[in-house]
Amino acid sequence: MSGLFDDLRDLYQEVILDHGRRPRNFRRLDDADATARGDNPMCGDRIELFLRRAPDGAIAEAAFQGRGCAISTASASLMTEVVKGKAPEQARALGAAFRELAMTGACPDCDAALADEMERLTPLSGVHEFPSRVKCATLAWHTLNAALDGTKEASSE
Repeated sequence: MSGLFDDLRDLYQEVILDHGRRPRNFRRLDDADATARGDNPMCGDRIELFLRRAPDGAIAEAAFQGRGCAISTASASLMTEVVKGKAPEQARALGAAFRELAMTGACPDCDAALADEMERLTPLSGVHEFPSRVKCATLAWHTLNAALDGTKEASSE
């Protein structure tokens, strides 16, 4: 059985490295109607998140710029993919579920409606083994909440 877990860990590491090297939605969004900056002073990760909402308030487009470690960049990249089409409250619920996953490695109370998105975020579940890296993984999600709240600034502290 450990061979399967090793294979999964290798696959998850590849997903993180791929998103870290070639982040999706890494660009400025000129027609954004919500933005926020996130900062993780401990690691030096910094991102700026751009959201464009649809007429119904759902997130039509999400993009980011910045610099950070592979985990921070991969998390922001994956986040921008999974929040598209989500209503703000769905995006917040997804963020809360992701923070649980990052801190504990599991999300036993995750809503079934979020199952597909959480599966896409599972490669980052291993950060719970490295508590100092949890802030790297969750920075983008704190920044998302700041953009949705209109507060413009977020910190992982």
